[in-house]
Amino acid sequence: MRCPFCKSLEDKVVDSRLAGDGDAIRRRRECLGCGRRFTTFERPEAMGLRVRKRSGEFEAFDPGKVAAGIRKACKNRPVTEADIERVAGEIEEVLRAEGLEVSSEDIGIAALDRLRELDEVAYVRFASVYREFQEASDFEREIGQLLRKKTPPKTGARGGGD
Repeated sequence: MRCPFCKSLEDKVVDSRLAGDGDAIRRRRECLGCGRRFTTFERPEAMGLRVRKRSGEFEAFDPGKVAAGIRKACKNRPVTEADIERVAGEIEEVLRAEGLEVSSEDIGIAALDRLRELDEVAYVRFASVYREFQEASDFEREIGQLLRKKTPPKTGARGGGD
């Protein structure tokens, strides 16, 4: 670690302790060049999530792209920016739980699952782009599936008035 004062690379650790919620280590260091003390923090490096595109190529996962897609689907809908960020965060959590490599299809499915509960219009908008709708019947089919999942099955006839 380079001293922030004299730029020397020689130092010694004089104190170490857990920082925050135990997710980092705080180290107090003393520069052997100038004698001044400074503090450093060590945190584990997050492993990068990789996305396998439809073409077969890989790229780094970008949570901003997920949020942007959701934001477009939610345009002019009663959905807050906080809702969008929460949903994007949930999607990233689900993907990280699956492993370090996910497909773009996994991202789309996770987004559709969250949007179905957040806002039905945004869900249909997102589905139309993700599933590349070509004609009106594609919308009809998707809305029909959405309504079937929303309507609970009938369990029998209701009792009459005795």
